[in-house]
Amino acid sequence: MKLSGLNALVTGGSQGFGRHIVEAFLAEGANVLFCARTVADVARAATELATQFPGGPRLKGVAADISDPASVSALFATAASFLGPLDVVVNNAGIYGPIGPTEEIPWAEWLQAVNINLSGTLLVSREAVRVMKPRGRGKIVVISGGGATSPMPRFAAYAATKAAVVRLTETLAEELREFHIDVNAVAPGALQTRLMAQVLAAGPEKAGKEFYAKNQIWLEHGAVDPRLGAALCVFLASRESDGITGKLISAQWDPWRDFPRLRDQLRNDIYTLRRIVPEDRGQKWS
Repeated sequence: MKLSGLNALVTGGSQGFGRHIVEAFLAEGANVLFCARTVADVARAATELATQFPGGPRLKGVAADISDPASVSALFATAASFLGPLDVVVNNAGIYGPIGPTEEIPWAEWLQAVNINLSGTLLVSREAVRVMKPRGRGKIVVISGGGATSPMPRFAAYAATKAAVVRLTETLAEELREFHIDVNAVAPGALQTRLMAQVLAAGPEKAGKEFYAKNQIWLEHGAVDPRLGAALCVFLASRESDGITGKLISAQWDPWRDFPRLRDQLRNDIYTLRRIVPEDRGQKWS
C-alpha cells in the first residue's frame, strides 16, 4: 500500500471530494484524522467510514473551524495525541462563497470566503509546517480548482481565493524546499458535490447562464470522477512524489502518473501560475 503507516490530516473530510480523499488514504493504509465544521457531519462520516474500513488504519473525526486559529491549534493537538507526528496534511475545506455580480455580493459573505479558503489554508499549513520542519520531511496538498486558472464571473470570491492559494502553495514550496517538505495544489475537475448544487440552486441569473448550463450538463451527463483527484492526492502524499513541489496539477488533464520519470524536467515553472508576455504569443513589442 502506498501510504502504509503514514499519518494524515484531511480538512473538510466528511463529505464530497474530501470524503473521497479520506477513503483513498484509508484504502492505501494511512491513519487519518479528518475534520468538518459540524459535530453531526463528523459523527455520521466517522460511523460510515468505520463500517467501510473495519479493522483498518486508525481513523478519527473532529469538528473544527479552519478559519479560527484556536480551533486549528486544537485540531493539531488532537492529531498529535491520536496519530503522532503528521506526515501528510490535505487542505480540502473550502466554499464557493457569494454568487452573483461582484458589486452586489454581501461583504460579510466575501470575508467568510476569504477567511475559509485563503486564511484557513494558511492557518492549517502553518501548523503543518511547525510539525514537519523539525522532522525534515512532509507533504502538504492544497485543493484548488478551475477558479485559479481562469476568470469566473459571478464567483469573484471563489476565483480570487483559489488563485491566491495556488500562489501561496508555490511560495511555501520554495520556503520549504530545503526541509524536504513538498507542497502542491490539485485541481480535481468539475465534481458533483454540494458546490454544484449551490450553483444550480442560485439559478442562471445569479450564477450566469453559461456556467449554470455547464453545471446542468455535468449533473445530467456526469462530471469528473472524484476518485481520480483522490488518486492524485494519494500520489502527492506518497514517497513516489518526493521532490515534486510547487505545482498546480490537474487530475483530469495532466500526466501525473508519469511524473516520477519526469521529475528532473519538472524543476522549472511548468504547472505554475505565471504572467503571459507578448513573446509568449509570438509578438515583439519592444
